[in-house]
Amino acid sequence: MTRPLLITDCDEVLLHMVSHFRDWVSEVHDTDFALTGGDFSGALKRRSTGDALKREEVWPLLDGFFQTEMHRQTLVPGASEALAALGEIADIVVLTNLGHHFNEARATQLLGHGIAHRVVTNQGGKGDPVAQLVAEFVPSVTVFVDDLAHHHTSVAKHAPAVFRLHMIAEPMVAMTSPPAVDAHARIDDWAVALPWIQARFSGAPL
Repeated sequence: MTRPLLITDCDEVLLHMVSHFRDWVSEVHDTDFALTGGDFSGALKRRSTGDALKREEVWPLLDGFFQTEMHRQTLVPGASEALAALGEIADIVVLTNLGHHFNEARATQLLGHGIAHRVVTNQGGKGDPVAQLVAEFVPSVTVFVDDLAHHHTSVAKHAPAVFRLHMIAEPMVAMTSPPAVDAHARIDDWAVALPWIQARFSGAPL
């Protein structure tokens, strides 16, 4: 009998990122970061002028953060314990939207927090890679966890049988982000998410 499969995002699900990115751009780039939604567009402003950074200026900053500042990222409370419990009954894959050159660094980073699972890096929507993982593992049931609504829409399209849990573990993002319309549930706390996932794995109805 095949095992269940958990496919989980990393940033703002397993590790805090936005709060550390905010501190870094303030310290190093003299830039203020005030998030009013899930989109970074317009959230970054040069302190000297008050001008918002253009979208094409934001991506190099994000890339720079992951190149040199991943050590800043802290573990989301309860994430390691939840994965340890789920790993006893299920296969676990971390599906993270980073450049493929960050794959080893992300795996090493997670290992430092006691999370030793396969890491798959990706760009773009997560529906197709989720469908590929389901085809590879042929699990009895699959749960997908991510903080971004558009990834739930992508998974709903490409792998509709997968249960989709919307989780935003960073409070300053969570408070301005509505539940993803294509997720089955929104839970921002691993202590609450764990029994929800376990119930899906055991075949309990929604």
